[in-house]
Amino acid sequence: MKAIALLGGPNISWPIDIKDKLVKAREKGTFIIGVDRGSLLLEELNLTPDLAVGDFDSLKKEELLRINQSVSDIRYSVPEKDLTDTELALHYAFDDYCVDSLSLIGATGGRLDHFLTNLFMLLKPEFRQYAEKVQIIDQQNYISFLKPGKHAVKRIENYTYFGVAPLNEVEELNISNAKYNLAGYSNTNPVSLSSNEFLPDQDTFNVSFKKGLIAIIQSRDLERFQNIQK
Repeated sequence: MKAIALLGGPNISWPIDIKDKLVKAREKGTFIIGVDRGSLLLEELNLTPDLAVGDFDSLKKEELLRINQSVSDIRYSVPEKDLTDTELALHYAFDDYCVDSLSLIGATGGRLDHFLTNLFMLLKPEFRQYAEKVQIIDQQNYISFLKPGKHAVKRIENYTYFGVAPLNEVEELNISNAKYNLAGYSNTNPVSLSSNEFLPDQDTFNVSFKKGLIAIIQSRDLERFQNIQK
């Protein structure tokens, strides 16, 4: 079972036509999660989440009452806690509901510290096992994660560029079948190897490495994409 979680990030960075995409996903059996204010945002899209997670301290009384009356599974947290609401959502999604993948929407934009927390949380030992099952998606970016090994990365439709970003120490990173290839790269610090591209006649590129966790960031110029959509 696939899952989508809507966080409380600003809707200006949400994927285009998010309501239609969420409706179609639900029709296919996708599990919908609201994280803190994301639960209310789903309700405002006329979509009741299957699971709501958070301390909900940013909601007014009547907004929280709406969540309480409509959502069948609510997991309350306290404002002062060791795990963020998003991390708790990962825990419940994978451990309690045994989902196969989890896409996070509303995890970028707004406060930069929140985005970095969402990006780096998969480095934690308790969540690293789920890294390759998590995606962070917004209007311009599709972020996935890879653990050591050999991988063929498939192009996401309408995404032009990609970056390879080691989030911690990486050993013998290789990129091939791309516009800019790389061989035997090692580094002890996080780094973003950005602005790479798929080859014109290829829909995959290859990446391999022996140590570390890397983020694959497929991206696009928003203005150009909007022109294509017209």
